Amino acid sequence: MAEKAILGFLQNNEEITDSGLFSAEFNLDHGEVVNVIKSLHGFRFIDVQDIKKETWVLTDEGKEYAAEGSPEVQLFLAVPEEGSISKDELERKLAPSVFSIGWSQVGKKRWVQMGRQVSRRVQHVEDKVKDQLLQIQEGKEVDKDIISSLKSRKLIMQQTWTGYSVKKGPNYAPERKKVATDLTRENLQNWKELEFKEYNFNAKGAPLEAGHLHALLKVRKQFKDIFVQMGFEEMPTNNFVESSFWNFDALFQPQQHPARDSHDTFFLKAPSTTRTLPEDYVERVKRVHESGGYGSRGYNYDWKREEANKNLLRTHTTAVSSRMLYALAQKPFVPKKYFSIDRVFRNEAVDRTHLAEFHQIEGLICDRGLTLGDLIGVLKDFFSRLGMSKLRFKPAYNPYTEPSMEIFSYHEGLGKWVEIGNSGMFRPEMLLPMGLPEDVRVIAWGLSLERPTMILYGIDNIRDLFGHKVDLDLIKRNPICRIGI
Repeated sequence: MAEKAILGFLQNNEEITDSGLFSAEFNLDHGEVVNVIKSLHGFRFIDVQDIKKETWVLTDEGKEYAAEGSPEVQLFLAVPEEGSISKDELERKLAPSVFSIGWSQVGKKRWVQMGRQVSRRVQHVEDKVKDQLLQIQEGKEVDKDIISSLKSRKLIMQQTWTGYSVKKGPNYAPERKKVATDLTRENLQNWKELEFKEYNFNAKGAPLEAGHLHALLKVRKQFKDIFVQMGFEEMPTNNFVESSFWNFDALFQPQQHPARDSHDTFFLKAPSTTRTLPEDYVERVKRVHESGGYGSRGYNYDWKREEANKNLLRTHTTAVSSRMLYALAQKPFVPKKYFSIDRVFRNEAVDRTHLAEFHQIEGLICDRGLTLGDLIGVLKDFFSRLGMSKLRFKPAYNPYTEPSMEIFSYHEGLGKWVEIGNSGMFRPEMLLPMGLPEDVRVIAWGLSLERPTMILYGIDNIRDLFGHKVDLDLIKRNPICRIGI
């Protein structure tokens, strides 16, 4: 219907000046007319020019007042012509929003005597707000001051109306022939008699419905590939729950250390304690804590088994490293290179850079005669594969490594040195009670997965990267990540 009207009108006229007026004149739905115009324009039957008009329309609240009257007039009419009414009773007669807005407006207009008892100051008022809303609803022109007043009360909003002016196109015809859109057997047999739709080689195909990898998983894969290229084996990290013994005591971390406080660590209520520990190893760990050994004086305190038995959510993946090194010590020694990337948990306040759970990347090398120079060399190799060639090292303290170093890299974008990880050599007090040979050394380093991911993807709030507030569209839009070489 709309197509016939448009093509027929243009047969005898130069132009349709306004598709909105055309629709009204021929009693057509403007939405249908717009769709037909777009279709005809696609086949070059017509040429079009956009028409945009800014109009004011009523909000839902404005429509309500246009139908029932403004809140101030509704409140005024609820006040009796003679005598007075209590404020509480007046409030009960009206909807809460109507009373709240109306009370404010009649106070400004001084229509009623306000107090505990409410009475009229005037006997008649005009509902100008309702009249103005009806004028806008009917498409009439109103003053700018009225528009400003109604807009400030959020009773109207601006709406952009889009239409078209239409002229004949290069392929104009009073009637559109139906073109073939498919290469069927029948169409190919009669191809000389048919007109085929032009093939658009620039058109995109329908997007495929597919899953998308989270940014953390992409960067995790890159880190894992680098470790594998360097000859590392991945450690099993499936135990989120660890005993305090493997998480702290086996690492020569004293039981009074602040990290073992409930303010920093999540302890389990059930099961609250571990079932089994290697008793001979536990005894050696107890001895080195209390009185030292292997060249150490220890911490000189009463080590408590009940503290070591407490279950917790692991605070670092080094708890896995301690288990792996102990298992390695129970067999004839073989040099090993291990890595892990998995979740850890800490009782921290959540902000834009901290979460109560995050991912830790850890690498370690266990071999005879390793030195601090070996650690620095491995770190330079590892981080160069991430595209970080400018490194600095700063002495630091860790309970279970000596010497210890913080790792800094120069960030070209920020123009400054940024801390990217921690490292060190595991202490003899940790390694020798396990049963490892005296000349075996372990070098290790760790960093978070979230920080490099945030830098690579330009994310400045960790809650936008990990957790229940993640925007799924962000995951779909993010490109595949490439790190370094």
